[in-house]
Amino acid sequence: MGFFMTIQPIRVQFKTACELLDISRESLRHIVRTDANFPKAIKMGTTKQAPVYFDYAELVEWHNSQKQSLSVMEA
Repeated sequence: MGFFMTIQPIRVQFKTACELLDISRESLRHIVRTDANFPKAIKMGTTKQAPVYFDYAELVEWHNSQKQSLSVMEA
């Protein structure tokens, strides 16, 4: 019998989300404010400076839906 591990969703920092999407911090802030389908930020703490994370799987899912929307518009 093998041992199977459940992999939990990976969270990524705001900065890493920018790098993964290849966009600036301001562009990501704009998307967060204007795109209702973009994954919700996970804030770790209550202070203004508390770190913000995004769920990696949700980012990938959002990105794939964006690609799909573009391919439908181009067709």
